[in-house]
Amino acid sequence: MAKFYEPDLGANTDDPFARDENGKLIRRPYWLDMSDRTLIMAMTQGIGENLSNDHKRAHIADLKRDHLIDQICTQEIIPPDR
Repeated sequence: MAKFYEPDLGANTDDPFARDENGKLIRRPYWLDMSDRTLIMAMTQGIGENLSNDHKRAHIADLKRDHLIDQICTQEIIPPDR
């Protein structure tokens, strides 16, 4: 099973990334109502900006929007050792 981002629900009980005890996204309609473009912006410049690529990838795959992963997950380029 993918490792999803686990928000601090004590600080924000309405966090859109909240999941139930079975790992099911609680606010799924919030995400499904977004267009692809809006979802990309939310994950790259908005509420998902600080998530790791692994968390973003798991979340996007759970929403069945795998076709957006390359646009959302930035690739880290590591320079070669000299």
